[in-house]
Amino acid sequence: MRHRKQSLHHLPNGQRAVGLRIERWHRFCIYGVAAWLVATGALWLLAHYFLRPVTEFGEGVHPLEPWSMKLHGAGAMAALFFVGSLLNIHLRRAIKAGRNIVSGWSMIVFLAALSLSGYGLYYLASEQNRPLWSAAHWAVGLLFPGLLILHIVLGRKKSL
Repeated sequence: MRHRKQSLHHLPNGQRAVGLRIERWHRFCIYGVAAWLVATGALWLLAHYFLRPVTEFGEGVHPLEPWSMKLHGAGAMAALFFVGSLLNIHLRRAIKAGRNIVSGWSMIVFLAALSLSGYGLYYLASEQNRPLWSAAHWAVGLLFPGLLILHIVLGRKKSL
């Protein structure tokens, strides 16, 4: 089994920089789960807002809507696992090194907002306030991929 070394750079004062790069398999899992969540969330938005069939009784539920929701929930469980797996190594080291702090804390805030709004949608939302919970969740969810890409680009730029 091959292991890739963390790239450690020498600082001007002779200290070694902390390796913050996540292992390849771990990155691929995180990127894959993020892509899964974006795709299933976008599929739900498409089915819910643009593909609803009109029946003799009014608007109906498109068949993709419940399936995309179930797949999105499964992806959310995996996302919680992988976000938790970042806490000890990546997050703790980045804070200690003082690197990529603004985008890193922004990621934490966005992930917390997505987790809390997802929980709210599942357990707390009533018929009256469900549209508010939903709009908050998908608005943050649509912005999240851009923040993730920004965090990656800034982190790689600083590690050069």
